Amino acid sequence: MPELPDLVVYIEALTQRAAGRRLDRLRIVRPFVLRTVDPPAVSLAGRRLSEVRRIGKRLVLGFEESGDNAASPCRERELFAALHLMIAGRLRWRDKVAGAGGGERPPDAHTLDRTRPAMASVQAAFEFEDGTLYVTEAGSTRRASIQILRAADLGALDQGGVEPLDASLDAFRGALLRERHTLKRALTDPRLFSGIGRAYSDEILHAARLSPLKLTSALTHAEVAALREATRATLALWIARLRAQARGRFPEKVTAFRPEMAVHGRFGQACPVCARPVQRIVYRDTECNYCAVCQTGGRLLADRALSRLLGEDWPGSLDDLP
Repeated sequence: MPELPDLVVYIEALTQRAAGRRLDRLRIVRPFVLRTVDPPAVSLAGRRLSEVRRIGKRLVLGFEESGDNAASPCRERELFAALHLMIAGRLRWRDKVAGAGGGERPPDAHTLDRTRPAMASVQAAFEFEDGTLYVTEAGSTRRASIQILRAADLGALDQGGVEPLDASLDAFRGALLRERHTLKRALTDPRLFSGIGRAYSDEILHAARLSPLKLTSALTHAEVAALREATRATLALWIARLRAQARGRFPEKVTAFRPEMAVHGRFGQACPVCARPVQRIVYRDTECNYCAVCQTGGRLLADRALSRLLGEDWPGSLDDLP
C-alpha cells in the first residue's frame, strides 16, 4: 500500500503535470472502483485541478468550480476526488501524443507493471486536457476506491492521526500513549499517526532499535524521543530517495518492497547494521520484519503460526537457531 513517502512523491509529480489543467472527463472503467453516487462522476468534467494533497493514505484531488464563477472560486462549491489505492492500486500518467488523431497512449499490460504484466488493469482514468492519470490495480481482489465528495464531506476522511513529520514531541507522545498497544500497531493506527503503514513502520522501529511488540505503556521518555526522531528521519530519508529515483518522471515503481530497506520484506537476509539474519512475525496474511540483535536483544519474537506448531521446540533466541 502506498504510504506517506510514496504519496508525497505522487502529489509532487501530479501537481507538476496537471495542476491548473482542465479535466475533460473521469472515465470509470470498473464500476466497483467508484464508491459514491452523489455528486456523480460526470460533475467533475470541465473543472480545473486546483490542488493535490494527502489525507491519511488517501490522495485527494481538488477541482474548482467551472463556468462563470471559476474566476472567483468558492471553497464550498469545489469537488474532490479521494483515491484510496489500498494494497495493489497504483497511479500511471501518460502525456497526450502529438500528431494525427491526438490522444494519449494508454498504459498496457507491459507498461503498467513489468513484474506482473498479466495482472495489471485500469480501473479509472482522469482525462485531462494534455494527459491522463490512470488508476490501476493488480490482481483479482478489487479494493482500490474513488470517492467524489463535496468540501463539507472531506472531514470524514480524516481519522485523526497526527502528521508524523510535523508533530511536536508532546503531540507525538500524546498520540503514541493514547492507547495501550504494541509499537507496531500504534504506528500503523490511522487514528494515532497519519500515513504510516506496514512497510515504513518496520523501518522506523529498526532505526529506533525498538521491538515491534514492545508496549507503548512501557516506553521511557528517552525511547519516545528516539522513536519520534527515527520516524521523522526515516520518512524524510525515503521521500528523498523516492524523489531521486523518479528523476523528474512520474513514479512508476511504487512498491512496499525495496532492496534499500533495512528489514521490511528482507526475512533471512543480512541486517545492514549487524549482518545477522532479519527475522519475522507472521500474522494473518502479512508479516512484520525486525532484527533480533538490533531490536530485541537477541530474543526471537513468537510467530503466531510457526511457534504454535513447534511448541516447546520454538527457539527463544538467535543462538538457539539451527
